[in-house]
Amino acid sequence: MGLFNKKKEEKSCCCGSGCTPEKMAQAEAAKTTAGIKVLGAGCAKCHALEDATKAALAELNMDTTIDHVTDFSQIAAYGVMTTPALVVDGKVMSYGKVLKKDEVKALIQKVRG
Repeated sequence: MGLFNKKKEEKSCCCGSGCTPEKMAQAEAAKTTAGIKVLGAGCAKCHALEDATKAALAELNMDTTIDHVTDFSQIAAYGVMTTPALVVDGKVMSYGKVLKKDEVKALIQKVRG
């Protein structure tokens, strides 16, 4: 009986084995770039977070572009499993909830202060 035998652990990627070494290298390189990113599949919550981020940047008089990352291998490279997520200068500042404009503003000021 094989009740107590350990199963061989299969290594698989978090995105369902669709990753290539090139894709993972690109995802890791994207993490180190400065800027603001919204991570998510493009649902209503992701767009709401992006809108709040745009409003916060306008209040702060910052002319920063917002990248909306929808590629799950890039999202997983940040260690994010729940979207939407906000990334400021390579640091995950929030995930799993839609922030209000003032909350986004405070997080941006904390990182770039």
